Amino acid sequence: MVRILGALFSGFLIGLLARWLYPGSVHLGVVATILLGVGGSLLAELVARRQGSSQQVGCLASVLGAMALILIGRLLG
Repeated sequence: MVRILGALFSGFLIGLLARWLYPGSVHLGVVATILLGVGGSLLAELVARRQGSSQQVGCLASVLGAMALILIGRLLG
């Protein structure tokens, strides 16, 4: 239970940072911000694994992954 709450809290913080650093306004609710942060972390982890890294990705990589998801979302629609 503590891991789930930690993942939701860190996802929220990563999503907030990504929204704040992304140029332009990003209108998302709390749940969408959490999902953005968790998705950014998963994307960064996937890219790191494809590059052959066995270490966990950091917060910066997760924020960049979340910003990439914002960009992809804007390009798609």
